[in-house]
Amino acid sequence: MKLIRRKSDLRAMTEAWRRAGQTIAVVPTMGALHAGHLSLVEAAGARADHVIVTIFVNPRQFNSPEDLAKYPRTEDSDARKLAPYGIDLLYVPAPEEIYPEGFATTVSVTGVSEGLCGGARPGHFDGVATVVTKLLLQTDADFAFFGEKDYQQLQVVRRLACDLDLKTRIVGCPTVRETDGLAMSSRNARLEAAARARARILPRTLEATIDAITRGTPVPQALDAARAALQEAQVEAIDYLELRSDPDLRPLDRADEPARLFVAAWLDGVRLIDNMALAPHPPET
Repeated sequence: MKLIRRKSDLRAMTEAWRRAGQTIAVVPTMGALHAGHLSLVEAAGARADHVIVTIFVNPRQFNSPEDLAKYPRTEDSDARKLAPYGIDLLYVPAPEEIYPEGFATTVSVTGVSEGLCGGARPGHFDGVATVVTKLLLQTDADFAFFGEKDYQQLQVVRRLACDLDLKTRIVGCPTVRETDGLAMSSRNARLEAAARARARILPRTLEATIDAITRGTPVPQALDAARAALQEAQVEAIDYLELRSDPDLRPLDRADEPARLFVAAWLDGVRLIDNMALAPHPPET
């Protein structure tokens, strides 16, 4: 595994691979790697001749300077975690490699970016879309791997790749969970023990709500019960708890088409997100 910090060095490597007729996969990350990230790396290695993992804590997708400052920077331990996977390049660009002096362009995706995290974090997906576009172009990737835990982000990236005629195929991979069901996230490490124990209420509430809807409970009633369950578990705040169509993420009040249930909630000052798929069932006759 070679560590590269400059896009000129990155391109020298990718151009050599291209001349050899070889394929490239990229796993974009912000570091603080966990098993969820590593599952993406493993999937990338099975798909392409060469794998690049990127680590860049993107300031443009943070709404709070405090949140940006708290985000863990763990490059050395991340490199150790990646070593067994036989990746070719670890690309850790400095901010000026992504946003050089005078940078004045923003990639903005409408539709799938609206509401959910897009509503709770204004401008967040403009930052995501801009940096992902840059990384896909810099790495010249044939495939890019993203986790379904950030499902709205995945749909934003798919939309921009399609709309901008990028050659990169966007591959979504299943959410990796802890033994108690909590979706793996770099933010989980910031939870104190008591809040971490309470965090299991998120996946349990999603599962219970999906079960209730599947058994015929009207969606608004099921969501009200889910909010009550989260509040009883002393969740500090709920940014959203919604049923959305899949893949275009329209708000739904009936479960008569493919859908996902989304939640974002705060525990111990940490914002956690999750989602689960809901299979459609026929409308009542």
